[in-house]
Amino acid sequence: MEVENSTVVTEFILLGLTQSQNAQLLVFALVLIFYLIILPGNFLIILTIRSDPGLTAPLYFFLGNLAFLDASYSFIVAPRMLADFLSDKKVISYRGCITQLFFLHFLGAGEMFLLVVMAFDRYIAICRPLHYSALMSPRTCYALLLALWLGGFAHSIVQVALILHLPFCGPNQLDNFFCDVPQVIKLACTDTFVVELLMVSNSGLLSLLCFLGLLASYTVILCRVKGHSSEGKNKAISTCTTHIIIVFLMFGPAIFIYTRPFRAFPADKVVSLFHTVIFPLMNPMIYTLRNQEVKASIRKLLGQHRVC
Repeated sequence: MEVENSTVVTEFILLGLTQSQNAQLLVFALVLIFYLIILPGNFLIILTIRSDPGLTAPLYFFLGNLAFLDASYSFIVAPRMLADFLSDKKVISYRGCITQLFFLHFLGAGEMFLLVVMAFDRYIAICRPLHYSALMSPRTCYALLLALWLGGFAHSIVQVALILHLPFCGPNQLDNFFCDVPQVIKLACTDTFVVELLMVSNSGLLSLLCFLGLLASYTVILCRVKGHSSEGKNKAISTCTTHIIIVFLMFGPAIFIYTRPFRAFPADKVVSLFHTVIFPLMNPMIYTLRNQEVKASIRKLLGQHRVC
């Protein structure tokens, strides 16, 4: 029977995060709390930035897009994960798996590129303040936004194309709570060494290079602000520190997952949980809690609606 050019598997069985009932209930409650409390906070950030005419600087434009990307990213895995906790049989179709994988890498890469753009914005604002308005015009911001969306799409379509060329004839049990490249390619009925190498080069190398580039850029920025006035220096350091925290939260798990051979480690599922569910909801909140202008605008917006 020929299986090399055809996909026999029509669905995958997800083994889930853990087999412990108590642990499943704990994770279910944790994810649900994040969804009910922090996810609305992300939409509040978007609404605040869109409605306040005082938050029109490129920094806030990109922060609003970060909140949108993170909120969208959180819808890829978490809703199905919550439903699977209440189901005895956790099954996802082959097409559903590929779709989930596509959007996971599409939005994930888009966010990585957005963090690079935000670092570029901070570099221009701090190191070349006299040219900031000209270099970071609204037209430039929209062009950068379009570029990061296209970059995310290009990255993701390569991932999906490599998966679609693999034959799947069984087994069909994915040792995770969602579909991702490392687990899916293990189930292919062929030698996947070359595909694994391409995947590491694509996702792993991209994550590592962006991470190192961002750390280098923020190091340069922090060195440049030493000569600024005390007030300007404190604000710049606060902003850059926030960005660096997000860089570690975003790229740390991605590097752990994608820059090594695709072998299972005990910490894989826990890292994946924080990478796909917890951190995306926290990122915009961390920015907001350290940004006085956005916090003041949120309080003003909530106060107006309370009066009404």
